[in-house]
Amino acid sequence: MWNNNLTFNKKRNNFSLLVYFFISIIYMETLLRYLTLKTVISPASIYSTLFGASFAFVFFMLSTLFPRKINEVITFMISFLLSFVFAAQLVYFKIFKTFMIVYSVGNAGDVMEFANEAFSAISANIFLVFLFFIPFITLMVLCKLKKITFTLSKRKLLPLIGILIGTQLVAILLINAGDKKTNSPYNLYYNIHQPEFAVQNLGLLTYMRLDIQRGLFSWTPKEAIAAIDTKQILKPIQIIEEGKNESPIIVKNETKYDYNSMNIDFESFINNENDETLKQMHQYFNYIEPSKKNEYTGKFKDYNLIFITAEGFSHLGVNKEVTPTLYKMIHEGFNFENFYTPIWGVSTSDGEYVATAGLIPKTGVWSYSMSSKNYMPFAMGNQLQKLGYTTKAYHDHTYTYYDRHLTHPNMGYDYKGVGNGLVVKETWPESDIEMIDVTVPEFIDKVPFHTYYMTVSGHLRYTFSENYIANKNKGVVENLPYTDNARAYLATQVELDRAMELLLKRLDEKGLADKTLIALSADHYPYGLTQEETNELAGHIVDDNFEMYKNAFILYTKNMTPKTIEAPASSLDILPTLSNLMGLEYDSRLLMGRDLFSTSNPLVIFSNRSFITDLGRYNSKTDIFTQSENTEPLTKDETNEYITNLTKIIGSKFFYSAKILELDYYKKVLGINP
Repeated sequence: MWNNNLTFNKKRNNFSLLVYFFISIIYMETLLRYLTLKTVISPASIYSTLFGASFAFVFFMLSTLFPRKINEVITFMISFLLSFVFAAQLVYFKIFKTFMIVYSVGNAGDVMEFANEAFSAISANIFLVFLFFIPFITLMVLCKLKKITFTLSKRKLLPLIGILIGTQLVAILLINAGDKKTNSPYNLYYNIHQPEFAVQNLGLLTYMRLDIQRGLFSWTPKEAIAAIDTKQILKPIQIIEEGKNESPIIVKNETKYDYNSMNIDFESFINNENDETLKQMHQYFNYIEPSKKNEYTGKFKDYNLIFITAEGFSHLGVNKEVTPTLYKMIHEGFNFENFYTPIWGVSTSDGEYVATAGLIPKTGVWSYSMSSKNYMPFAMGNQLQKLGYTTKAYHDHTYTYYDRHLTHPNMGYDYKGVGNGLVVKETWPESDIEMIDVTVPEFIDKVPFHTYYMTVSGHLRYTFSENYIANKNKGVVENLPYTDNARAYLATQVELDRAMELLLKRLDEKGLADKTLIALSADHYPYGLTQEETNELAGHIVDDNFEMYKNAFILYTKNMTPKTIEAPASSLDILPTLSNLMGLEYDSRLLMGRDLFSTSNPLVIFSNRSFITDLGRYNSKTDIFTQSENTEPLTKDETNEYITNLTKIIGSKFFYSAKILELDYYKKVLGINP
């Protein structure tokens, strides 16, 4: 009897390690979903469970292939790395509100500049980090109690491989049998790269596996692409499938003068192109209707232009008493009441790319960095340099960060940052006031000029003890009725405000204030604030799918007539808007945003494919469309059709933005050899 029990226990223990890996993975996947995405179980949990089982089989086999001692070391390494990866993704999400892409790990030198933020985030979430190491600690206990077996008969390996393949096939078959909606497991697995939905529906390990796989094989989004008349979005539309040439015919106004378009012979490109992807692109852009010129076209022609991407800027940091200059510029300029700065995945770099390139970033890579090898004719630096403008760009932090020493010269700028000519006091973060003070003399006497600034004073962390700028301006905000971190954030915005005050003063002294257009937007909302701190500054609970990204876009020149714009807008619209206002020749079809003064339909796009239009807002997380007030009610069928068509429009913009970047498309269609 005793021998029978021993035999049974040995058989059971042979697979105890497999059970351990499976339970550990499911535990950590569930815990991560709850701590980041506030979900535990969803209809798609079956996929993360099946894929988790597949990983458990792989780890189990890797841990039982060799002699016992080696297997034991491998097991502990795998277990520790699993805990480390999940904990690292939690910390990354707590800082950046998205999951880390493998591409960023490959650029760890830049990332490590902000190691202090990582250590602070670990410290603030130390208990949650500990929770991910419970499986590793459990493994040590089980080994101590001799409850884990590290060897497996080789004859059992083949059946295990069969089970592994079978588990993977079941998961893939279920995915293929499921729905094909925008953020469905099917699209996440095959066609789109959306970290939050991938982690929620497929699991972190599968998301990371796909991320690595796509990075190694130069993956690009793949989906049915819509070529549509965006003025008729409630009507049925045709779809161009990849590799097909059929396109819907759109009747255009023959008077080209009325549109912001260039003389691009797309028909000739189509007829002479052998590459099916390029042919598809030519067809798509040929049938997109360009935006109309309007009463604001050329309103600021020949003006100087100062274009600013402000780190962590938000309308929540604008206060009439505390930040009076920013307040004045918003309310005495163009006041965009429904402006948004979505976050795209690589935070600062992606937000800056959207505003300055007018394109949606390709997910999974640093799009701005990739663009440094491309021809970028619509960048304001390149457009205005051609017209004889002095074009300068500055960043008051390390000049190589996110490869800005490559991207900004390629965008048409003589570029300086800390380390290649810009000298400011070494603090963290550095001072925007100092940057303005030392750089304005370099261009202010070289009219006409265009200057681009990427600021840094608004960078997290928002504490008085760890943020030099916050501590510097602590006295300005110490009596405000907010918690310390919320006040620390406002203190960083005081620095930006005073930098703008100094800039306006210098322009005024030279008599240039009323001939200089200033455009300022954020790279992203201040994600260094917690939800509670954001709610505190807003005075109410902020919706985290839409309102969290609401912001201000400053477009101002001295003595202009103030104007309020209510239509939805986003940072994707900045480049075409500036191009139109400056009276520049550009092709609105080749940019993914719209001129905010045109008659083109408003469309705000978020990274998860949610959207806002003048008709309403669609939440892709809940699959709910909420219609705007004072609009004619849609029937259920019309609503579904509207969502379907807008989703296809958005899919097109994601797809073609990536292709423009990958294929250096502007160089091809504009026939330029820069």
